[in-house]
Amino acid sequence: MESVSTRRRRIVMAAQQHRQEPLTTLAHHMDLVWMCEAYRRVRKDAAPGIDGQTVAEYGENLTDNLRDLIDRAKSGRYKAPPVKRAYVPKNAKEDRPIGLPTVRVHY
Repeated sequence: MESVSTRRRRIVMAAQQHRQEPLTTLAHHMDLVWMCEAYRRVRKDAAPGIDGQTVAEYGENLTDNLRDLIDRAKSGRYKAPPVKRAYVPKNAKEDRPIGLPTVRVHY
């Protein structure tokens, strides 16, 4: 089976070779291995997003959750959820915006 890093390199190379053309879909690259690696890279101690679910809670039923996400993405039923916006102090005069992404939206 092709590794995640090899597939990622192939996507980068295709994007570089065809800079004037948009990448219309990446769904054919998505599988359970790819999504498990993506989950592994997410900070598990991040604050919950708009849905109120933590990354750790999502991981309690990870395989089923990822299979559902892959199915929705490949079928066109997935819609990216909004990102919760928060502001943290940057210095005495300004705040820095941060986005708290949603782990899962139940559609």
